[in-house]
Parts: sequence; structure tokens; C-alpha cells
Amino acid sequence: MTTDRSIEEPCEATSLTHGFEAERRGRPLRLGSALYERLKALGIPLECGTGGRTKYNRVTRGIEKAHWCDAACVGASTPEHLHLSGVVPLLITADGHGSRQMCLMDKHGFPRTGPKQAKHVQGFQTGDMVRAIVTRGTKIGTYVGRVAVRATGSFNITTKQGTIQGISHRYCTALHTCDGYSYGQGEPLHPSPEKECLFPPPVLPDRGRKEAEV
Repeated sequence: MTTDRSIEEPCEATSLTHGFEAERRGRPLRLGSALYERLKALGIPLECGTGGRTKYNRVTRGIEKAHWCDAACVGASTPEHLHLSGVVPLLITADGHGSRQMCLMDKHGFPRTGPKQAKHVQGFQTGDMVRAIVTRGTKIGTYVGRVAVRATGSFNITTKQGTIQGISHRYCTALHTCDGYSYGQGEPLHPSPEKECLFPPPVLPDRGRKEAEV
């Protein structure tokens, strides 16, 4: 198991302050360092690495920048060849459970919409993952994504291609109830092994040869 200690919450000083610097100055440790210490206390195999080493491992192996690619490049034990071609990552986004605000305001602070309606409509709520198979009308097709419910029963579905509006609840089938996250599939990675190394290892001078010449 690996963890990157550079991915942490901002401390009280600034978001660019490193966790080790905050620890030296007596500030509270941030999330990454605290998580590392907790996992280390469990006695499980654990390896940490800095953001600089993660970037070095990623660039020298010709892998494009992505969060899930960085997770595979943390630490000194990163293999020389990572087989990532064709891997489709699962993208998880924290969307929360909605807002307590009863209506939307204009720039002057006056309400510009009506009060919030029922949270559940026809057995669905905003944030559910649904599959809609539309067989009639101008939007015939199959849509899979996160639903936004409306009191009228005409929902909006956010898919990978965009938001489809005006889908009736009759065409919707629940796939996953709302848990505060949305799920989707990312683009497969096609790394180029011929990519030139931007950070080659340093070439140390041959001291023995110089001494022989002298």
C-alpha cells in the first residue's frame, strides 16, 4: 500500500505549505501525515513518497498526468514498466447530499425561485444513478447517469456526453441510490513507450579514469 504525503489538506498558514514544514513549526499535522501515522501503527506494509518522486516516476515512464496515474507512481518501489494501456479508471466525484437552501436568490438577495419541493419524486431523488430507456418522443435512446428530480416527474439526467433534460420518470430505472457521490468511467490510457525522458538520471563522473590520466 502506498500513500503520497504531498496530497494533504491545507494547514492554517497556506495551501502551499508542506506538511513536514508545518510539523517542524509546531502546527497540527494535515490529513496526509495523520493518515500515514495511523496506517503505520496498524503494522501493514506501507510506503510513502513525495510529490517530486511521484512526478519523476510518472515522467520517466512516459505516463500522462492524471490522478489515478499518480497513484500508481508513488514511492521508490514503482516498477520500471507499468502496464496501463487500455485500463479504464472509475471516476468518483463527491457531490454531497444537496443543499438546505430553500430557494435561489438573485444578486440583490431576493428570492427568484419558489420554495424547495419534495425531495423524493416517484421513488427517485436527486443524486440517484439511473438508466432511462426512452422509446417515444424526440429523445429516443438509452441514457445512464445522475438524475436531478423535478416535482413534475420530468427529470434531468447528467451523462458522460452531457445533460439530457425532460426525461419522464416512467422511463427511468434506479441503478444506485444516492450516497453523496457520482460514478463514471474515464478515458482509457494509451502510454507511449517511445516518449523521451524529461528527467534522465544524472551521469556521475568517472573519478577513477581521471586519476589514471593524471
